Amino acid sequence: MTTDLTDRRRLILKLAIQEFIESSQPVASDLLVRKYRLNVSPATVRNELAALEELGYLTHLHTSAGRVPTDAGYRYFVENLMDRTPLSATEQRTIRHQFYQVRSELDQWIQLAGAVLARTAQNASVVTPPRAQQARLKHLELIAIHETTALMVLVLHDGTIRQQTLTLDAAMTQEELSRCAAQINERCCDAPVERIEEVLKHERAQEPPGGNALVCQVLDLVVKAMHQFNEHISSDIHSDGLIEILNQPEFSRVERVRRMVEILQSGRALGTLIPRALSSSGVQVVIGGEHSYDEMREYSVVLSRYGGGEIVGVLGVIGPTRMAYPRAISAVRYISAVMSDLLAELYGIEGANRLHSEP
Repeated sequence: MTTDLTDRRRLILKLAIQEFIESSQPVASDLLVRKYRLNVSPATVRNELAALEELGYLTHLHTSAGRVPTDAGYRYFVENLMDRTPLSATEQRTIRHQFYQVRSELDQWIQLAGAVLARTAQNASVVTPPRAQQARLKHLELIAIHETTALMVLVLHDGTIRQQTLTLDAAMTQEELSRCAAQINERCCDAPVERIEEVLKHERAQEPPGGNALVCQVLDLVVKAMHQFNEHISSDIHSDGLIEILNQPEFSRVERVRRMVEILQSGRALGTLIPRALSSSGVQVVIGGEHSYDEMREYSVVLSRYGGGEIVGVLGVIGPTRMAYPRAISAVRYISAVMSDLLAELYGIEGANRLHSEP
């Protein structure tokens, strides 16, 4: 929405959204004038609220009720009106101290990030472990187990190791298996899955028909394993804060509680947002109807990438659209910076992304 608002309408919209976020109750003109000591009459504020509703930033649930923000209103608030205040110095020191106490334990980082985000933002949190943005082959070994059985050991650049047995069409010696592995390593070292698929396609087009059968068989398994790894990056989501989010008045109905539990446990709807956050800088805010999944239309998500170089993860919070966006954004931004610093320290990642840019 491109309509420019007058200063008075911007102020009234800001106060109306802040009041609704704080109280969860529709906002009336009388309350705004009285609570914020506006130097205009309730009738004037009522007219401005009606104008903001006409513009699509506010709506009302009943004829005589006060106004509540729309998704467009929240978006305008996030981008133009909200106060961008960082976490207090005391909170920052406490959070950084907590992380540095467990700086050598990666699993504890993930759990701690989820707990701290949930507590700070008073909503549910989501965190993915730091990994390469996409799988790249580092090394491959083929080890003879039996004359017609071999073990494939696949090592990816982030240190992930995948093992799989394969049944051979004919008996193979260890020397023949090693020669095949060396050929694949020479052609596919440092390659992402798309390049390995090209090598496989080229190999299948060679003479004799189908090319080197063993090379094709192994490359096919490598491609499948790397695709599984890339899909796992988007689905490996740690969540926390169910108690915090259920304290919100939006979750007084059992069916909505059930939907939230399903969203956090399955990660299906959230998983579509992870690649978007991984490829973006700064804090990403997705509000209500901006989601592609219908089950997410009543929620907002604040996400940020953390890490640097090729090793990155995503963290964020999820809650009702009536979310305290300034608090959530500040928490996500600060904790992503702390975890980026920890990764830089632990792995020597150059230029770890501290992600201080505005949403």
